[in-house]
Amino acid sequence: GIRGISEETTTGVHNLYKMKANGTLKVPAINVNDSVTKSKFDNLYGCRESLIDGIKRATDVMIAGKVAVVAGYGDVGKGCAQALRSFGARVIITEIDPINALQAAMEGYEVTTMEEACKEGNIFVTTTGCTDIVQGRHFEQMKDDAIVCNIGHFDVEVDAKWLNENAVEAVNVKPQVDRYTLRNGRHIILLAEGRLVNLGCAMGHPSFVMSNSFTNQVLAQIELWTNSDKYSVGVHFLPKKLDEAVAAAHLDKLCVKLTKLSDKQAKYLGLSRDGPFKPDHYRY
Repeated sequence: GIRGISEETTTGVHNLYKMKANGTLKVPAINVNDSVTKSKFDNLYGCRESLIDGIKRATDVMIAGKVAVVAGYGDVGKGCAQALRSFGARVIITEIDPINALQAAMEGYEVTTMEEACKEGNIFVTTTGCTDIVQGRHFEQMKDDAIVCNIGHFDVEVDAKWLNENAVEAVNVKPQVDRYTLRNGRHIILLAEGRLVNLGCAMGHPSFVMSNSFTNQVLAQIELWTNSDKYSVGVHFLPKKLDEAVAAAHLDKLCVKLTKLSDKQAKYLGLSRDGPFKPDHYRY
């Protein structure tokens, strides 16, 4: 039989929690996505590089000087906003969560609604893991040749169906790049049919950051196989010690030298010299 499940994606974990709530989850599951060495690396640093890679390969657009709208300011949104800003775009954030919205504002981003941002943006990126983020009413107010893409999850964040049903004309410029003519005469450039732009228009995240994620997956599978009696039916986290082990395994490649606690320092902090170094509730 199945001893357990390890899930790596934000949306997949969300579905596991829904299954637990409605009684359809029958085995233990480890939430790999929220391991620090996954969510704070793959989601943030991976998207920070692969978003731009996808947009550039698809359009060759000059990002400097453009207005870029990023829907969502979670780990994925943070990485995307950093990348777009570093290329010289003025970045606008949309958010539902007051904490994330405040984070964005404190980083110097304008934070407003999609109803307002859709009139200003040249490039739109959805990162939310939700549905109906960019809808027909937003497309109708966008500037001519606005570029729209998704790096959040499935093709429900951007209403590509509305474009296909309401556009006067749709021209496939090249694979994964479609230019729609709206009734108002303006055009929308949709990347990867509204699916993940970094996979549809590029090669996804760099292998080094994915190594963090996949190491988490392997350790989660080993943990479920060797210690299955420790895990009840439900959604669990990978132990902090293993999360730190994932990070430690990747330090040599980057020529990182760790400071080692002395016995006195470890005693002062109430820690083992070998970790774990942070409590489970610590937010990196």
